[in-house]
Amino acid sequence: MRVTKLSLIAALLIGSSAFAIENTKVSGDARLYYGTQDSDAPNAPNLFTKESAYTNFSARLDLTTDLTKGVSAGVGTQVVTTLGVEHNLVDKVWSNAHTVDGSTGASFAGGAQVDSAMWFDEVWLAGSAFDTTLKIGRQALDTPLAFTEKWGVDKNTFEAGVLINQSIPSTTLVATFIGKSNGSSDDRTSAREGGVGNLNDLGATAAGYVAADGTFSTFGTQGTYAFGVVNNSFKPLTVQAWYYDMVDFAQAYWLQADAKCSKIEGLSVGVQYANTDLDKRADVGNLQTNLGVISGVVGADTKDTTAWAAMVGYKMKDVATFKAAYSDVDDEGTLGVANTATGDIATRGGQSKLYTEMWWNYGYVSAVGAQSYALSAETKLASVDFLLGYYNADISKESLLFDKEELTEVALVASKTFGPLATSLALIHGDREVADVKTTDVQIYLTYNF
Repeated sequence: MRVTKLSLIAALLIGSSAFAIENTKVSGDARLYYGTQDSDAPNAPNLFTKESAYTNFSARLDLTTDLTKGVSAGVGTQVVTTLGVEHNLVDKVWSNAHTVDGSTGASFAGGAQVDSAMWFDEVWLAGSAFDTTLKIGRQALDTPLAFTEKWGVDKNTFEAGVLINQSIPSTTLVATFIGKSNGSSDDRTSAREGGVGNLNDLGATAAGYVAADGTFSTFGTQGTYAFGVVNNSFKPLTVQAWYYDMVDFAQAYWLQADAKCSKIEGLSVGVQYANTDLDKRADVGNLQTNLGVISGVVGADTKDTTAWAAMVGYKMKDVATFKAAYSDVDDEGTLGVANTATGDIATRGGQSKLYTEMWWNYGYVSAVGAQSYALSAETKLASVDFLLGYYNADISKESLLFDKEELTEVALVASKTFGPLATSLALIHGDREVADVKTTDVQIYLTYNF
C-alpha cells in the first residue's frame, strides 16, 4: 500500500476535493467491460460460449461547482446497460444494479430481459472554513471498513455527513455519520432481506457490489458512526486509527502504519490490525449461515474477530516494483474484515483493504480463519504497464458465515492508455482446492475519460 500524503487522504475521504474545484467542472467516463470464463467444473461451459461470458456498458457524468467562497456542490449520475446483448452474446452481467423483466422470452436467467438502471450516485454540498471541511449528501467515501468500490463498471456511494479538520499540524481528524448506502450489503431486494430477489441471488453478476437500481437503503441496522485520525508528523511514516459504531449491529476498529525507509531508497513497509465485534443482540435480517437460516435478532454471544497484516515493498527505479504481504484473520470470530457496504452482509464477502487482497477474487483473504499471502511485481515495457500477482488464501475451518476453502489466484494484467482511452487485458487463473475447481478468466476493460 502506498504511503499517501495527508492532502490526498483528505481529498479521498470527501470523494471529490472541495479545495480543488474552480468554478464549474464537468467530467465523467464511459466503460465497456467484457469477460469470459473457462472452468473444469462438471458441465461448465467453455471459454467461447455465451454461457461463460459477462459484459456491461456504463456511463457516468459528474458536475462540480463553486457556489460562494468556501462553499461548493456536486452532482453525479450513473447509467448501466447491457445494450441488449443478454439476448444472444452473454449470460451474465457485471453490475447488480440491473433489474429483470421476465416478459420478453430472452435467454438470460430463464427468459428474462435485463433492464437498464440509472441513478444519482453523488449529490453533495461542502463548506470549508478555519481548517475544517463539512461535506453532506450522497458521496464517495474511502475509509478502511466503509468505502466506495470502483473496480466494476459502476460504484457504490453513501448518504453521509463528513467533518474533516486539519488544525493540528500534520494531522487529519475525521468524524462521519453514514445513514444510507447503495452497496449490496444493504440491498432490500435481496432474498436474504425478504425481497423479491436480484441478480446476485441468481449468480448472474461478476461485480455486483451495487444495490438493484442503485437504490439507497439504511446502512447496516441504524446507520454507522465512524471516527478517524491520520498523522504524518514523522514524514516517512503515516499512521491512521479508525473506530466504527454500526448502531445495534457491530463495533470495529482499524489501525495501520505505512513507512518509506529513509536508509534504503525504494523500500516501504506497512502493518495493519483490525477488530470486528458483532453485537449480542444484532439484527441480521434473514441471513443464510452455515448453521442454517438465522432470522431477525442474534441471541447467542458471538465472538469478536481480530486480523493483522504486514507488507514489504521495493521499488527498483526504472525497473519494477515488488511487493510481498501476509495476513491472518483468527478462526474464532464471527465477522470478517471486509468492506461493510458490500458483499452478502457487513464484512462478509466484499473487497477489503488488507495488503493481501486478491486482484479479482474478493472475500477470501478477509474471511474468518483465513491465512493469506500475496506476491506481486509491476513494471513498464514498451509503454505498456504490466502486473503479475500471485495470491493465496487458506480458510482453515468452517465458521458461522464462511466456508472452509483454499483459493490460489494468479493474475497477469497489461494496461495502456491512448490519450483519454484506458485499456486493459487481464488473465486470471483461480484454483479452489476444496471444490477441486480450476477457472481461467479473460477480461477486456475499455474506459474513455472525458
